[in-house]
Amino acid sequence: MEETDREAVATAVQRVAGMLQRPDQLDKVEQYRRREARKKASVEARLKAAIQSQLDGVRTGLSQLHNALNDVKDIQQSLIDVNKDWRQSINTIENLKDVKDAVVQHSQLAAAVENLKNIFSVPEIVRETHDLIERGELLQAHRKLMDLECSRDNLMYEQYRMDSKNTHDMNLIHTYFGDMQKLSEELAKQLWMVVQRSLVTVRRDPTLLVSVVRIIDREEKIDRRMLDRKKQTGFIPPGRPKKWKEKMFNILERTVSTRIEGTQADTRESDKMWLVRHLEIIRKYVLDDLLVAKTLLDQCFPPHYDIFNRLLNMYHQALATRMQELAAEDLEANEIVSLLTWVLNTYNSAEMMGNSELSPEVDVNSLDPLLSQNVVDQLLSKYMSTLTSNIIGWLRKALETDKKDWIKETEPEADQDGYYQTTLPAIVFQMFEQNLQVAAQINEDLKTKVLLLCLQQMNSFLTRYKDEAQLYKEDHLKNRQYPQCYVQYMIAVINNCQTFKESIISLKRKYLKMEMEDTLSISHANMDATLDIIAKEGCSSLLDEVFMDLEPHLNELMTKKWLMGSNAVGTICVTVEDYFNDFAKIKKPYKKVPVAISYKNTSVEHQVSEGRAEKVIAAGLPGFLPDLTEITWARFAVLYAVYRSSSAEAPVVAGHSLTRDPKRRLQGQAQTMTLEAHRRVVVEYIRAIMLKRISFKNAEERKEGAERMIKEAEQFRFLFKKLAAGSGEDTEGLCDIIEAIAEVIKLTDPSLLYLEVSTLVSKYPDIRDDHIAALLTVRGDASRDMKQTIIETLDQGPSQPNPNYVPIFKEITVPTLTVPKLLK
Repeated sequence: MEETDREAVATAVQRVAGMLQRPDQLDKVEQYRRREARKKASVEARLKAAIQSQLDGVRTGLSQLHNALNDVKDIQQSLIDVNKDWRQSINTIENLKDVKDAVVQHSQLAAAVENLKNIFSVPEIVRETHDLIERGELLQAHRKLMDLECSRDNLMYEQYRMDSKNTHDMNLIHTYFGDMQKLSEELAKQLWMVVQRSLVTVRRDPTLLVSVVRIIDREEKIDRRMLDRKKQTGFIPPGRPKKWKEKMFNILERTVSTRIEGTQADTRESDKMWLVRHLEIIRKYVLDDLLVAKTLLDQCFPPHYDIFNRLLNMYHQALATRMQELAAEDLEANEIVSLLTWVLNTYNSAEMMGNSELSPEVDVNSLDPLLSQNVVDQLLSKYMSTLTSNIIGWLRKALETDKKDWIKETEPEADQDGYYQTTLPAIVFQMFEQNLQVAAQINEDLKTKVLLLCLQQMNSFLTRYKDEAQLYKEDHLKNRQYPQCYVQYMIAVINNCQTFKESIISLKRKYLKMEMEDTLSISHANMDATLDIIAKEGCSSLLDEVFMDLEPHLNELMTKKWLMGSNAVGTICVTVEDYFNDFAKIKKPYKKVPVAISYKNTSVEHQVSEGRAEKVIAAGLPGFLPDLTEITWARFAVLYAVYRSSSAEAPVVAGHSLTRDPKRRLQGQAQTMTLEAHRRVVVEYIRAIMLKRISFKNAEERKEGAERMIKEAEQFRFLFKKLAAGSGEDTEGLCDIIEAIAEVIKLTDPSLLYLEVSTLVSKYPDIRDDHIAALLTVRGDASRDMKQTIIETLDQGPSQPNPNYVPIFKEITVPTLTVPKLLK
């Protein structure tokens, strides 16, 4: 207490010291004293109130404790009294055991009395229930069955309570109600029959289906009640739980599986389209069933049954099982495609699960795949393997069929433009097209793989095609009378090459993605090269055919018979023209002709279509050739290109007008053959001269022979100009060689012979000494010294070959005699 007083005094001193720090604060001492007095009074009042409140609470607590103590004493005394009474009543309870047994017996008798009417009427109720089941009145039948089961279950429960180990009485009750179990089974059969036909029943008699669902739902409630009583008492009636709801879904599941499996009406042996029919029937049945389930069946079941989604899962699982079974079979290529198309596309499409009437309940994105990716990959691998074998077989068969056409005695068919053709390209690419369309139904990746496969096999096929065309030519050479239409079918083979090219490009454009172009560039180039070889060899064989027919007439050239008026050249021209009437049915692979020209050392390239050239010709161009009407359209394209280059000077035409670059020329096979035939005719004509079949005896014979050569050169020029009409090719230069040789032979003054020969050599620098010697021998008036002098002098002279000249004499050999022998 003293310590507290000291602390209080110290605190007060600090407060006073804080208030009186300045002299002027002494005037406020009285004010400070009154304020502190008020605070002190306030604190004392609060302390008194708090102490008083605590004292009241303590007083109340003590009072309650006192009352509780009294209550405890009273309870203790009561417990003592109860204990005393209980000890006194033990003997009384043992004496009341008989009363207890009587009460239990009374309870059982009361239950028996309550069910006595049902017990005595069990046989009659069984008969009535059986009649109701047969009449299809299932709800009333189930009500009576429930009453019978309730009576039996109550009796058995009372027996169980009285003596759970008394199985004899339990069996007695069970036997008495034995017919009831048969009724339950009979009713269940009727229910399951309705459930199996639920999709049909819901359309014809939905009330019956609703009744079945109500019965099943009742049994489910009874099952739950009996299971709850079992937890409490350990007793459950025989046959419980029935689990009719679970059985109903099991039956629905078996029904769905049977419906899916039962849609296969045909086999591969009876119908090649068995799988397509099977899958289409499945699609139709499943879609119809799900639509019925959504619109009608769902209304007949309680919401917690979730019947539509349950059925949807059943159908999905049944379909997955069926698809796996089909995938495990030994399917053919077309059957694999049908299966994968159905599984990967049709199933999720609007034709089936994606049908708008099934949404939003059916989400195709949430459905698991019917086949695993591994199974799909295996099927695709098998399909590609089978397709490869099939394509090889189809191509081989198509080629064999086409080869049979080659030996026919009738001409091949012609297209709308009159070009000969066979059905091979159409058959091959129709087959490719069909397989690509089929593959595209599955997915883009398979379509690309099939396209690559087709082009790969096409590459190999073209090699075989080339070999067969070569064998066709060799067989014909063994007997030129067979086959009768060899030329026409060889033309068709050449035309097929162009058709193949166009079809390959069309196929790639239609089915190949742009980013895949590079992967096929090499393969495409190989196919083009093979086709070009086939066409080139075919054209070569046709020209060989021409010159084999010309051979006897070529042998007449430069002979006595020829000099006396043989019509060998006329026959040659008629024969060539006749052949080229057929060759005109060879396709032109390009509609436009890119032409390269040389103008003032500047290369100018331009493409002008024939129609455009005609229009420009009609309009007229100043500063060009005076007679534009006699120039071919292709040559005019060159002139027009130069005109467009805005050059001030007119172009110099090759051999009087323009020079061409032959390497930049792209033309049809027929035009190429025309040039080659022209060249070979000239070569053979010159070769006939070099063979020295004739030696002119005098100037008169030389003049006559030279004039005949010039005339025949003009015949050749006219013929090949006619054949090359519209191609823009120069037909002048080759025949000029014959005329130049004729001028050497025609020369009357031997002293000018060296000059004429040197002019010939300067124009055609590939002419050799043996050619000059042979030519002088044919002339017949050149002495040995003159030949020696001319040849030696020409050898020493400078040679300035024309860069545009294509050598021709290097192909001509002078047989048997050498230059020294000629000079002797």
